[in-house]
Amino acid sequence: MTGVHSAPQKQILAHFNISFDSMQLTISAGDQLYNLSMETVYVDSLFALNMIIDYFLLLCSAKVCGVPLRRGRYVLAAALGAAWAVLTVLPGPAYFSSGPMKLALAGFMAVIAFGGERKLLRCFVVFLAVSAAFGGAVWAASMLAGNPFPGRLYIPVSLRVLVLSFALCYCAVSLVFRRAAKKAEQELVGMTVGMQGRTTAFTALRDTGNSLFDPISGCAVAVAEASALIPIFPPEAAEALLSPDPSKAVESLSALPGYESRFRLIPYSAVGTSYGLLAAFRPDFVEIGGAEQKGLLIALTPSHLSEGGEYSAII
Repeated sequence: MTGVHSAPQKQILAHFNISFDSMQLTISAGDQLYNLSMETVYVDSLFALNMIIDYFLLLCSAKVCGVPLRRGRYVLAAALGAAWAVLTVLPGPAYFSSGPMKLALAGFMAVIAFGGERKLLRCFVVFLAVSAAFGGAVWAASMLAGNPFPGRLYIPVSLRVLVLSFALCYCAVSLVFRRAAKKAEQELVGMTVGMQGRTTAFTALRDTGNSLFDPISGCAVAVAEASALIPIFPPEAAEALLSPDPSKAVESLSALPGYESRFRLIPYSAVGTSYGLLAAFRPDFVEIGGAEQKGLLIALTPSHLSEGGEYSAII
């Protein structure tokens, strides 16, 4: 095969003589002669290997994001990625291996695999992260196995290295994204409570792990610092609100005019406490993040919920 490349003032003629036995590549450019050894690359094996890898990368991404598994779509997306891998080792334009092309390919694969999901962007980012983690894991596993990367585009990788790499990247990416998801689930929001014409506002921590509820009515229960709720009660209620004894607090507060049927005791359990009680009440209205929350009860605690005072309630 002969290829001619034109330069502004010099013409370079390159002769490619490839023998599938020796895989020797000879390039002549002007008076210079270069001999390069090449490896045998089987297109079908390259396609199959990359399709398997891409499929498991997509599957891993789906599991990390917690989206429904659509294996047929993952196969189609993996086939696209494998076809691109084959194109990169064939003679052709260099832009096939460029960064923008790789990013665009990853985007197309994500759309095919996760299109229609509300978490599409998240899935795309996770897919990029999983792919990067897998590449690093393959490199690390190869180094540990005593087979450092030679810097080639096509690298024969053993099954053991692949399995170990998948395990490493899945664990690493799962740990990072699950921690990020847990932090996102615990966000700070504004909370406003109103009762008997009085209102008070403070910051609350939205914690999806809060499962406290009233066993009688089934209503959800938020926990708030008693000191943050003093403004919505009459002055004579302050001492009872701050009482460490929930039973006495309910008895005293229920004796106030207009508050007779608002208070009750809520049982709870926590780490280090097998059983406990909290004094809780039913406010006239509660707004969280600007949206009204109907049926929410508020339990009182005389202690501070956050050490730095970042929030005064947990919802």
